[in-house]
Amino acid sequence: MRLSAIFAIVGTFALAAVLCLVAASFTVRVIEDNARHSVRSELDKEGMTWTEVDADGLQVFLAGSAPSEAKRFAALTVAGRIVDAARVIDQMLVEDSAEIAPPRFSVEILRNDHGISLIGLVPAAMDREAFTEQLATIADEAEVIDLLESADYPVAGSWDSAIDYALRALAQLPRAKISVDSGRVAIITMADSPEEKVALERDLRRRVPSNLRVSVNVSAPRPVITPFTLRFLIEDGEARFDACSADTPEAQRRILNAARQAGLEGDVDCIIGLGVPTPEWGEAAALAIAALSDLGGGSITFADADIALIAPQGTEEAKFDDVVGGLNSDLPDVFALKAVLPPPETEGAPVIPEFVATLSPEGLVQLRGKLGSQRLRDTVDSFAKARFRSDAIYNRTRMVEGLPGDWPVRVLTGLEALGFLAHGAVVVTPTQLSVTGKTGRKEAGAQIAGLLAEKLGEASQFDIDVEYQEALDPVAGLPTPEECIAQIEAIQGDRKINFEPGSATIDGNGAAIMNDIADILDTCGEIRIEIGGHTDSQGREEMNEELSQARANAVLDALRARRVLTSSFTAKGYGESTPIAGNDTEEGREANRRIEFKLIKAEPLPDPENSGLESLEEEGQEEEASGAGEEGSGDEQN
Repeated sequence: MRLSAIFAIVGTFALAAVLCLVAASFTVRVIEDNARHSVRSELDKEGMTWTEVDADGLQVFLAGSAPSEAKRFAALTVAGRIVDAARVIDQMLVEDSAEIAPPRFSVEILRNDHGISLIGLVPAAMDREAFTEQLATIADEAEVIDLLESADYPVAGSWDSAIDYALRALAQLPRAKISVDSGRVAIITMADSPEEKVALERDLRRRVPSNLRVSVNVSAPRPVITPFTLRFLIEDGEARFDACSADTPEAQRRILNAARQAGLEGDVDCIIGLGVPTPEWGEAAALAIAALSDLGGGSITFADADIALIAPQGTEEAKFDDVVGGLNSDLPDVFALKAVLPPPETEGAPVIPEFVATLSPEGLVQLRGKLGSQRLRDTVDSFAKARFRSDAIYNRTRMVEGLPGDWPVRVLTGLEALGFLAHGAVVVTPTQLSVTGKTGRKEAGAQIAGLLAEKLGEASQFDIDVEYQEALDPVAGLPTPEECIAQIEAIQGDRKINFEPGSATIDGNGAAIMNDIADILDTCGEIRIEIGGHTDSQGREEMNEELSQARANAVLDALRARRVLTSSFTAKGYGESTPIAGNDTEEGREANRRIEFKLIKAEPLPDPENSGLESLEEEGQEEEASGAGEEGSGDEQN
């Protein structure tokens, strides 16, 4: 082989090696740049601008000082989403953490006949030896079990006062639970009689130091009442108790309030005792007293779970059926009601059986009148709950015998017809079925007529008086977006969505206003709304902005929990940036802490004057007049 051919071959291989080296170097540089830029971009999106990113081959290095260990781990997680986590090299530091907050010191002291037990955490500086000696003296010869732990942290000055007061109280309480915190003592104990209870509470509260908050809960034994009895009467317009029993103070208040609304005057001794047949005793007694008041007289007698109601002489049968049916429906299942209607003094005309169903504008359905059996009553109740809201049915029907054979069909058909109305009533008798009310359906009258003819027969007698109202139409009656926002503002004018101090948790009173706002939004359809959170100027601006954003998100979540469609809603925290009052007074700061609902309006279409369309038209007209313009080009510009 010639020498020149050898050189050519060697040169070719050398050139190929150089090209490979250059390509490999370029590829490595591209991989490093891509990895560096991708990780840097993702970290910036997450707000981790404190990180430093570098790449060497396939490895990605993270450096910088993380605000906390959690932030450092979060940065590693973000980088691990872009490249393989095994390729991420951690070179980050963590800033020094703030001093750990002192623990909450507290002691639970339990004393009974067997001795005293201690559990909790106390400061190391506390004189444990003297404390134990005092407990041993109080316990006399009983055992003292010490399960206390200690921690070497400073504690508020009221800790010693709380411990001293707890020991003095323990010395006179043979059975008690005492909870001690710095500045607060809670005592739970028992007394042998109501008189001792009053004296003990007075004595414990008299000796409270000025720097302590003390709560005292003293219980006394209650008598056993058997049978558990209540008897209430209304005679000649005068209301009175022959016997009154209750199981709790709340039940006692409920019973007495119902009695006073029924006409009771003066003070009454309603005994609180043991032996109640059900915790719903107070509710049942209040319902029965209210029913007796509706009848205008008579008596109601409870003996455990058996109830006897006797109406006054001359009560109308329709009214009796209405009241007794409602009471029977409202009473808890455990109670058995026996109602007696004394016969009239003179026989009158025969009573025509009747069934009436009414639908209120709020969606509440009331059923009253006569049904032939318990099975039919259950069927009617189930049908109404399926057709309307299950929690909106008030069944006051009463079972009687001797109704027509087609009565079940007529009653159920009437309920089905009621479903076409926004509000109204259906009255069923053996010979007539009438439907009256308002509706948001234009074809409701024709649909009801067809239903009644199909179910009852074309020759049956029925009367339909149904009026269409546009405001009730689910489509035509929808409020405008501006009206929705105005309704929400009206609600917030009287009430306010408040949060627990320093948090995004809506307080206990916020559920009611959130329910009302959700009801409005359910009728508004899909509109774009911004939920804005605002704070006062106390605290750091950054923290206020974060808190306002969290509170706006909490309101949005509360609406979602109430099944409001929130896909077009946004939540934004403004912090202290948009006050509506001065922050130099408590009233002003309270006004600035608020949630606002704002309508997000669509972007307006371009104004022809500003968009240049008119000038284009003028140019097209000039071109057409001069013969130089093309007919199609002017249309395209417009």
